[in-house]
Amino acid sequence: MRAFLRRNWKILVPVGVVGLAIAYYLVFVFFAFHLLFVDDKVNESGPLFDSGAVMTSEAVPEPSEPAPSEPAPESSEPAPSEPAPEPSEPAPSEPESSEPEPSGVESDEPLEVVRLVEGSFIDRSHPTEGVAVVLNDGTQQRFLRFEDFATDNGPDLNVYLSSAPPDASAGAFDDDFVDLGDLKGNIGAQNYEIPTDVDLNHHSTVVIWCVRFSVAFGAAELS
Repeated sequence: MRAFLRRNWKILVPVGVVGLAIAYYLVFVFFAFHLLFVDDKVNESGPLFDSGAVMTSEAVPEPSEPAPSEPAPESSEPAPSEPAPEPSEPAPSEPESSEPEPSGVESDEPLEVVRLVEGSFIDRSHPTEGVAVVLNDGTQQRFLRFEDFATDNGPDLNVYLSSAPPDASAGAFDDDFVDLGDLKGNIGAQNYEIPTDVDLNHHSTVVIWCVRFSVAFGAAELS
């Protein structure tokens, strides 16, 4: 064996180097097993609408009731009487105008952000939790937002809106879908703008989709 290695070391060394390079590519690039142990955390605030509408979770406090007033102490002495004022002459009335006067006050309050539809994530090929909600400000602009979201990390993860139900077979999710882009992080709140021409009654399932292996990590039905 030693004699064989001494005679063929010039061939075995390059072969070994190539083998190690292939193993490294498969483990860390193609399959990306290391990503299963590394989390990409994000924490985006509410989405920025073109109208300036802002999302807030603060409740408006209810007005407090006024405290009852205490009666004023009675005085034993009678109050001095004041002479009655003499009647004044009425001021001349101005002619009424038929045109309403402009108020001159314009409302500068931002539009209100509302939750149109939402749904909770369910596990598919990987544990996934959180809520997917569609936010709208009264215009055509809409955002998909993940709240309390967490799933496993992996290669080539994208956010899809699919016409398939969340419990469909994995191969059905990418038959009729809208790609909202790369998943920003496998943990944390994040926003994705939805194209104005997307019909959420048709593409009503949010899918965390692994493009490289055609696997759904998790799904949520918007309702």
